[in-house]
Amino acid sequence: MSELFEIDDTRTLRREEAAARLRALADMLARNNSVEFVRGGKQVTVRIPDEVELKVELEIGEDNELEIELTW
Repeated sequence: MSELFEIDDTRTLRREEAAARLRALADMLARNNSVEFVRGGKQVTVRIPDEVELKVELEIGEDNELEIELTW
């Protein structure tokens, strides 16, 4: 059984800053077949296949949430 590696990064940002981070991630996906994450001085590169499943979920209530998920 393979070991699970997970990065969970939750921060409070201005809307414009959140959009810039999403754009940077989208640019990595569009230009390369991998994305890179740097946390705690370590760099992790994840290879992304040509086809992925995209899930967009919107929850509106007391707390609102927009969740974007890629799986492969």
